[in-house]
Amino acid sequence: MLRSIEATVEINGEVRLREPLYVNRPCRAIVTILDDLAVPESALLSEESLARDWERPGEDEAWSHLK
Repeated sequence: MLRSIEATVEINGEVRLREPLYVNRPCRAIVTILDDLAVPESALLSEESLARDWERPGEDEAWSHLK
């Protein structure tokens, strides 16, 4: 069975899991290093105002034909 969990790899190589992981026996694992995705500042600054618009009553119904 394959399972993926999020982790952070420290500069010294230490792997810190973001959630507890329990296994029945010793298991092999593969660690894949992901490049940090830069989030444009404009996206962060507009998130709150867009959320207010998206969370209005009726928004889901208005866009339901696109699902």
